[in-house]
Amino acid sequence: MELIRDLAGELAAVLGTVASAIPFILGYILLILLTLAIWKAIRKFLRPRHDYGSLKTVTFGDESAVTSNFAASVISIVLIFVLWGAFTGSRLLPGFLHVPGAFLGEGSFTYTAQAPDGSTDDATVDVVVFTFGDVVELPEVEPGDGFAKNDVMEVASYRSELVRVDSNDEITREDGATVIAVNGTPVSAEGEGVDVGFGIVTMTPRGTLNVTPAKGWQMEPIWLPSPEAVLARLSEISQVGFRNSTLAEHLGYSLFRVIVGFLLGAIVGIPLGYAMGLSDWFRGWFDPIVEFMRPVPPLALIPLVIIWAGIGEVGKIILLFLAALWIMAIAARSGVSGVRISKVHAAYSLGASKWQIMRYVIIPNSLPDIFTGARVAMGVCWGTVVAAELVAAEKGAGMMIMVASKFQSTDIVIMGIILIGVIGFGIDMLMRWAERILVPWKGKG
Repeated sequence: MELIRDLAGELAAVLGTVASAIPFILGYILLILLTLAIWKAIRKFLRPRHDYGSLKTVTFGDESAVTSNFAASVISIVLIFVLWGAFTGSRLLPGFLHVPGAFLGEGSFTYTAQAPDGSTDDATVDVVVFTFGDVVELPEVEPGDGFAKNDVMEVASYRSELVRVDSNDEITREDGATVIAVNGTPVSAEGEGVDVGFGIVTMTPRGTLNVTPAKGWQMEPIWLPSPEAVLARLSEISQVGFRNSTLAEHLGYSLFRVIVGFLLGAIVGIPLGYAMGLSDWFRGWFDPIVEFMRPVPPLALIPLVIIWAGIGEVGKIILLFLAALWIMAIAARSGVSGVRISKVHAAYSLGASKWQIMRYVIIPNSLPDIFTGARVAMGVCWGTVVAAELVAAEKGAGMMIMVASKFQSTDIVIMGIILIGVIGFGIDMLMRWAERILVPWKGKG
């Protein structure tokens, strides 16, 4: 029962997080629809296209009529960077595009202290909110009359700070004094905080006031740095390197591991898939193995690979080989199984031998599925290499991200993620181009 309660609590937390993200997801969808409507309005004034796709009378449901819209791709990328800059206060964007940021500057609130005899007195606390890391000089304040004295304090943005308002009072907590109100609103440890304009003031169980300045919607740099901060870090590492290696060496090692692991997986996986697709004996022999290993994530194999092959390059390449092997085998098997039997019968009727059917029917018709599997396998390998390089790697994008995360260098982490994504996207585009050249008959029956 305790396990069920724990799981129910975790599920409730996950559902709460998902629910809190729904407004942002809906907002992003509305942005997509808005840009689509704007683009359609603009396109009416542009010169219409006169290509094969534009001449089609039926496009809905026709895959050959649906291609990637270049304008939508550009708008999508630009919008992502605009949102990134808006939520980080980027200097690359004009101020009116920024979402409300964390409060910076000076604020104040008044607290009411009550003495043991029931008498009360008010005092003001001046608060200086500054950017973390800056040096702040606190202004001097007059203590004022009465037993409660005015105070001044500093607190970094995105942080909170405890303030013992009675530290300079004539009657302190040790004497029995308590804070009963903030800005005229009753306050207690069990109650909610008081909004003082620039933030929230709450009371701890020990009777101390806690000041939390408004955080706004912008992200703190330690959580999400601005685009120019990531760009500056990229320029710095490109010039001076990272941990005694240049950026090109880090990316080159990762690319080398991925390509070698992928090629080995393809060299073994494609013939294995053909054998499973053409022979019931091979399919019966290997199908349980392939289907058993297919859902096992490559990361789960890291301990075994380390035990068997060590922590050197061989172990990392074996892990990437296993990540690509099963995907390529399934893609080749699917390609062979998807060949239309009418084409095979037609080849037999024309007197073709088994080798000719293999060469002119099965291989050409299975290549589209193999290319699709290769693109998926390459993406999985890129995702796996980062984890593989977490284990005793001296060079590589994954090692760079791992080391940066230990020191909370979020700009380096994001830079590494972007570079991995860009390289992966470039490889995928290269494979798409190769597919168009080598398999021009794809989607044409």
